[in-house]
Amino acid sequence: MSLFRLDASITPTTSQSRALADLVEAEWSAEHPDSVVTRRDLGSSPLPATAWRDIITSTGVADPDLSDEQRHARALATTLVDELIEADALLLAIPLYNWGVAAHVKSWYDIAYTDPRISGGALKGKPTVLATVLGGNYSPGTPKEGWDHSTPWLRHVIEDVWGADLLIVQRQFTLVGVNPALDQFTEQAAHIKIAAEELAVQHGRSLAARQHATAG
Repeated sequence: MSLFRLDASITPTTSQSRALADLVEAEWSAEHPDSVVTRRDLGSSPLPATAWRDIITSTGVADPDLSDEQRHARALATTLVDELIEADALLLAIPLYNWGVAAHVKSWYDIAYTDPRISGGALKGKPTVLATVLGGNYSPGTPKEGWDHSTPWLRHVIEDVWGADLLIVQRQFTLVGVNPALDQFTEQAAHIKIAAEELAVQHGRSLAARQHATAG
C-alpha cells in the first residue's frame, strides 16, 4: 500500500496547506500503518524551469542527437509519472499564489504531462485528495469572487485530463491573523478553519477507505 504526497508551499514551517494535508495523511496512515509514503516537495525543491522546454524541443530528435539537458529532462518526466502511477492514492497540498497556479506547480504538471502515460489514462480512477488554501475569501458575493484561478484549473486537469477520482478540501481566509487588514474577519476565519479541518479528516478517511475497498 502506498501514498504519494506532493507539497507546494514555499513556507513549510507556517504552511496551512501542509497542515490540511497532514490531517488527511494521518487518517490514511491510521488505516494503513505500514503504508509507504513517497514525498515530493516542490516548495523546497522546485523542478528545473527549463525541463519542459528541453522535453518539447527533443521531440523528433534521434536518441544519439539528444543533448544532456534533454536526456535529463526526459528522465525527470518518467520519474514524476512513475511516482503518480506507482502510488495507490495521491495527496496534493497546493496553495493559491497570486490568484493562480504557482510556477513551480505548473512546471511539475507540464513536465509530467509530456509522458504519454498520462494522456493514455494511467491515472484513471486514482483516488486523490487536493488540499488547497486561499489567503482571502473568494466565496460568491465577495469582492474576490472569481479570482481563484488555481482550484478550478486543478480540478479540471486532475478530473478531466488525468481522470482521477478527486476530493477537494479548501480553506479560505488563511491570512487572517497575518494581514491586519483582515482582523475584522477573525471569527469567520475561525469557523472556516474548523470546517476545513473536519472535511480534511473526512476526506482522509474516505481516501483510505476507498483504497482499502479497492485493494480488498
